[in-house]
Amino acid sequence: MISTAQILYGTSFALIIIGLYAVLSQRNLIRIVIGLNVADVGINILLVTLGYIEGGRVPIFAPGQPTTNWVDPVPAALVLTAIVIGFGVTALMLTLVMRLYAKYGTIDASRIRGLKW
Repeated sequence: MISTAQILYGTSFALIIIGLYAVLSQRNLIRIVIGLNVADVGINILLVTLGYIEGGRVPIFAPGQPTTNWVDPVPAALVLTAIVIGFGVTALMLTLVMRLYAKYGTIDASRIRGLKW
């Protein structure tokens, strides 16, 4: 039987591959930004899954509670930070795409590369 962790690993790797394919195969800058975001979500799911323990408990100290079988909180904290950083990077990328469109009148990466400075 397939476990929850295996489903999450498969989903995360699929999202990473789909995102990288979109980045490498597209010429539209908006689609490239979307591909980077999809890959980012896949990496975040992978990091959370690495800290997952089947039947694990939340790591909160309480009197009389056993301190075993805890889920690792570090990957969750890293993912929260990565989500905020990813939001900022996405905003910056979209701002740059808007500036490129205002200057060159296109968001096709091959046409922008072909222009002379």
